[in-house]
Amino acid sequence: MSDFAAANAAWLRVVRLPTYAPELNPAEGVWSLLRRAMANFVVTDLDGLVRIVKRKLKKIQSRPYLLDGRLTATGLSLDPW
Repeated sequence: MSDFAAANAAWLRVVRLPTYAPELNPAEGVWSLLRRAMANFVVTDLDGLVRIVKRKLKKIQSRPYLLDGRLTATGLSLDPW
């Protein structure tokens, strides 16, 4: 891998990340939002759980400011180098 990175250093940027860093993973923030949204629901079967999760994820998806906030919380950006 290091040989490949060295050979393609003109366009490839390699950054070492810690093995587990939830603060750098925007998906962790989305799961946090989902857990909070589901706090008051009682589920009796798997189909009910799937239905609630899909509904809540769609609600989060329709509010881009929530997703932007999760990305901002990581300190990362989508801007190219």
